[in-house]
Amino acid sequence: MLPIDFPLATDRLTLRPFRPEDAADVHDYQRRPDVARFMSWEPRGPEDVRVAVEQMARETGPAADGDCLSLAVVEPGTGGVIGQVELVLLSVEHRQGELGYVFHPAHQGRGFATEAATAVLGVAFDVLGLHRVIGRCHASNTASAGLLARLGMRQEARFIGTELFKGAWRDDLVYAMLRREWRALDRPARAGDSSAGPSDAPSRQATGVPDSSIT
Repeated sequence: MLPIDFPLATDRLTLRPFRPEDAADVHDYQRRPDVARFMSWEPRGPEDVRVAVEQMARETGPAADGDCLSLAVVEPGTGGVIGQVELVLLSVEHRQGELGYVFHPAHQGRGFATEAATAVLGVAFDVLGLHRVIGRCHASNTASAGLLARLGMRQEARFIGTELFKGAWRDDLVYAMLRREWRALDRPARAGDSSAGPSDAPSRQATGVPDSSIT
């Protein structure tokens, strides 16, 4: 795996490792019931967010199974953190990863989540050399499912009654993309190639398109 060159720049965004001073911006969206709706956690207070941001600030170089890459999504014009994107390294041997994301609802509907998630997929496939990346979301989370589809990921499964989630049985949608499919996409450029409503979260759950995998 090649080292990741931070920050990552897209047309409109900067993706960088978290800093302790980001806690206020992160709290502004993680405190919201509409963001926490599909997350494993309930709306978070300032102290819980501070702990989460400190953890995410250490997640900059996935190297072993279960390691995460957590990046703050920054709008350069304001310098504020408007969301987060995460890549969990599921298996080094089999080169498998999982994508997750969470965005502030005030910044949804402008393509930011798609732009940021595309950049992280570029890191996954072009820098880390992963073979397969998945994304998961609650079956009722249509915003997250729509984002995964816009990224070019295929819906592979719908799992019924996977867990008792906030008082009801949860169904999960699973999307996936292979490296060869990523490289076949018609894109002008891919972040990390040397030549974002809420989501869920993989093993840890986080998106304000919430669902596919976040702390």
